[in-house]
Amino acid sequence: MSGLRRRLRISALLLTATALLISGCGGGSDSGSSGKSGGLEKTDITVGMLALPEVAPIQIGIDKGFFKAEGLNVKFELVQGGATAMPDLVSGKLDVLHSNYVSAILAAASGTAKLKVVGEAYVAKPGNFMLMTKKGSSITKIAELKGKKVGVNTQKNIATLAVSALLKTNGLTPEDVSFTEKPFPEMAGALESGEVDAAFMPEPFHEVAAGANGAVSLSDMFTGPTADFPIAGYLTTDTFAKDNPKTVAAFQRGLAKAAELAISNSAEVDAALLKYTKIDKATADLMQLGGFSTSVNGTRLQRVADLMQEFGYIPSKFDVNQLLVGGAS
Repeated sequence: MSGLRRRLRISALLLTATALLISGCGGGSDSGSSGKSGGLEKTDITVGMLALPEVAPIQIGIDKGFFKAEGLNVKFELVQGGATAMPDLVSGKLDVLHSNYVSAILAAASGTAKLKVVGEAYVAKPGNFMLMTKKGSSITKIAELKGKKVGVNTQKNIATLAVSALLKTNGLTPEDVSFTEKPFPEMAGALESGEVDAAFMPEPFHEVAAGANGAVSLSDMFTGPTADFPIAGYLTTDTFAKDNPKTVAAFQRGLAKAAELAISNSAEVDAALLKYTKIDKATADLMQLGGFSTSVNGTRLQRVADLMQEFGYIPSKFDVNQLLVGGAS
């Protein structure tokens, strides 16, 4: 790769890295009036979501009229995170919330919120999340992380849970390392400066670190026992699901159609990203997207709760079936 092409590629990735963490109010909606409501309890639905590639099916469903065909007028608001937006879901400001499953299960298991999962957003695939080390680091295997600092974006969430599982498969425990919180846009700098010895990084941040600083991949984060690990889904409250069963079912049907299109046609995903993120097409083409899903798999989701119990995130076994509604499998 020529020096110019390499610099252009790194610049594009840096723009992507910044865009992924940019969020705010706004969002699109199904244009025009809704189709026949079909007896839906509620036709106007507000979805809270992070500006991440995994929620592309929401934009696709709006653009292609999949929600409108079900009688729904769907709009979205961009949020900072699933945990921070949970109060807006509970209060009814949001009807549906895109959130990582660890936050959802923590809230449900603690009684903070009574939730239902109405759709799946993302399943980890190879290359989506990596554990990175600095160029020239003496750490070349997971076992050499003992006594080292590992950078994560937040404590007690998917990052620390995934690292804990990876440590276990390599003969270590979470107590053998120190977790250091750093926002993803700052992670490459923390790695380069030596503030952390290894860093949990999703796309495109780990690719930025590799291209700009020569950071090295130590391991894929979701492999072996955590391969195809469910990362995030779409939540609503138990009350909303009970009071609006037809609306929830209509949302699930529209979301499934959009997810099917995302799975079969990556060009549709690229086009959607241009609308709700600040990722340009050239950068979108470089990204390694995770697995979109058309339904929630209870058996797969139980893996998240079981792993959380194993590492002390929740005190006892949590049956995820209590989170599922019609349309889940």
